[in-house]
Amino acid sequence: MSSGKRHLRAARPTSAHPRACSDAIAHLRASDPVLARLIDELGELPDGRQGRPHPHDHYGALLRSIVGQQLSVKAASAIYSRILQRYGGRPPTPAQVLAEDPDQMRAAVGLSAAKVGFLRSLAEHVQDGRLELSRLHSLQDDEVLATLSAVKGIGEWTAQMFLMFHLGREDVLPLGDLGIRRAIQRTYGLPALPDPQEVEAIAQPWRPHRTLACRHLWRSLANEPAATPKTTAASLRARASRT
Repeated sequence: MSSGKRHLRAARPTSAHPRACSDAIAHLRASDPVLARLIDELGELPDGRQGRPHPHDHYGALLRSIVGQQLSVKAASAIYSRILQRYGGRPPTPAQVLAEDPDQMRAAVGLSAAKVGFLRSLAEHVQDGRLELSRLHSLQDDEVLATLSAVKGIGEWTAQMFLMFHLGREDVLPLGDLGIRRAIQRTYGLPALPDPQEVEAIAQPWRPHRTLACRHLWRSLANEPAATPKTTAASLRARASRT
């Protein structure tokens, strides 16, 4: 999010109602003709929550996010599957994580020592009440970011992905995301990667639907950070290969 004045959004999830989605697309198309052309090329987006933890399982979503950091989708999926197998087909509870010997857990599932430490930090914050999972859905976007960033291993980007794909917040703009910057450079024909200030300026007309705009931009590169098939329009694949 931007470092100056931050646009606080009401704590409500993105509506799955077809009318609401249609209205959001109409707003993006009317506010930005360049984005409108991209939307026409890409067509309908897949469900951004497909394959993700239950929308009320905040702990499971955060645990899976930590596991998947800086890993390919295939590697993250393999490690997460081993974690589920170790704990009876479900994510370990905070108590189970803290009861584990860190070295044994690392060796058993293939996590790095650092990530085991991050999972323990998440478990500690949940168990001692510093992270009240039941309150996250009612917090403003900036409050969620601040709350989650207090956990070791959960940075701003991970917290923003949680907002976008788990809580379904409508107006999140990950300014530091390299994929968004690359997609904007290609889509808008910029000579260089835009800096965060340029990204924020370009995205200003998209409010209050910047999350949806970002999903289209990610999809134009076929790398949306969600558990969905990596599909895109053939014309965009060809254009990306030439860039």
